[in-house]
Amino acid sequence: MTKVRITETVLRDGQQSQIATRMTTEQMLPILENLDNAGYHALEVWGGATFDSCLRYLDEDPWERLRTIRKAVKKTKLQMLLRGQNLLGYRNYADDVVRSFVQKSIENGIDIIRIFDALNDPRNLQTALAATKEFGGHAQVAISYTTSPVHTVDYFVTLAEEYAQIGADSICIKDMAGVLTPQTGYDLVKGIKAVVDLPLEIHTHATSGISEMTYLKVAEAGADIIDTAVSSFAGGTSQPATESVVMGLEDLGFETGINLKEVEKVAAHLNTVRDHFRAEGLLNPKVKDIEPKTLLYQVPGGMLSNLLSQLTEQGLADKYEDVLAEVPRVRADLGYPPLVTPLSQMVGTQALMNVISGERFKVVPNEIKDYVRGLYGRPPAPLAEGIKEIIIGDEEVVTIRPADLIEPQLPSLREAIAQYAKSEEDVLSYASFPKQARDFLGRREDPFYDVPIQEVSVSIDLS
Repeated sequence: MTKVRITETVLRDGQQSQIATRMTTEQMLPILENLDNAGYHALEVWGGATFDSCLRYLDEDPWERLRTIRKAVKKTKLQMLLRGQNLLGYRNYADDVVRSFVQKSIENGIDIIRIFDALNDPRNLQTALAATKEFGGHAQVAISYTTSPVHTVDYFVTLAEEYAQIGADSICIKDMAGVLTPQTGYDLVKGIKAVVDLPLEIHTHATSGISEMTYLKVAEAGADIIDTAVSSFAGGTSQPATESVVMGLEDLGFETGINLKEVEKVAAHLNTVRDHFRAEGLLNPKVKDIEPKTLLYQVPGGMLSNLLSQLTEQGLADKYEDVLAEVPRVRADLGYPPLVTPLSQMVGTQALMNVISGERFKVVPNEIKDYVRGLYGRPPAPLAEGIKEIIIGDEEVVTIRPADLIEPQLPSLREAIAQYAKSEEDVLSYASFPKQARDFLGRREDPFYDVPIQEVSVSIDLS
């Protein structure tokens, strides 16, 4: 019987994709033991947007959340998502910050770190990867999957070989937009398995409506692990439902090792959590929709809805189709970057400005200029003829690893937050999200931190 293991995403990507990562630790506590007993390969519980959301919206310490989950989950591996040199943010950090963040993640309970780079530039992965292995974690290196004339099956197979050579413990095909089709998924897994002797995991989203077919084909091709979400927060912009995928695969003769009775208990509790967010209006019905246009435009579903809301706010909803048509043109001009954070936002914004201004690259955001300067890493393909000159003129393009330009940051970060930081973890929170972490730590350490100052005027009558 062929084995396919399951990584459960409901506490990270599942809830991030549908309720903007607003689930509290308290809402997770009742089902942690059930998740631990369900037979998963791993539980994805941290990283991605969970860190930001804890500090910004939930008034929670993300490190304390991790420790709490680790205390309750005794048998199953805990996994997090890390954006390589960007950690959990949208810019490169110095190597000393990356190393410390990885070390503390593992010390506080993480077993597997899934490391990816938006441009699939191995140079942006090397520090996080080396640190993960040094401190005893499992380094899963993820390929940001996308489609373009340069992103062929051969391209990704070669990339997987390169990731294996730089020390990956396992490989993940990370299809953030839900555009991996069943046949391409099959060919990709077969191709990688033929040349790389490492566990291979497939991650997709249900956005375009084909994810279950893709999972079946990659399982048939020999994928070792697939990512699913408990049904409460599955489908649409999230992953396919754990229960349905497990029942379907087992009916076809695959062995998943999942105890569905435990998963049912998890779903029963999380259904009440889902209904709470639905009643509050935070669970937008649109996130459960299927969007086949994702396959036509090769644009992630979240990016489609963001573009539409931006245009609607500016009274330009009639330009939606024009902007959608401009996205692939901008992407081609910029060397076909994968449409994953932060590149998806950057390409979408540039397409929007091109259409609104009526002239291509007349208005260029600073982030796009930095991308062309090489400060995000190496584009997958050369930029279109003349684009570099239009955007940054005759400026030099950086060819070294972008993080090599950044001096160590930890000493100045420790100094800047010394008033409120009690631990290295606090310093790392501040490094990741300075304003949000300062406010969180300030409130924790000083009961009067954000109490408005009251001005009292006193008048004395001397008559």
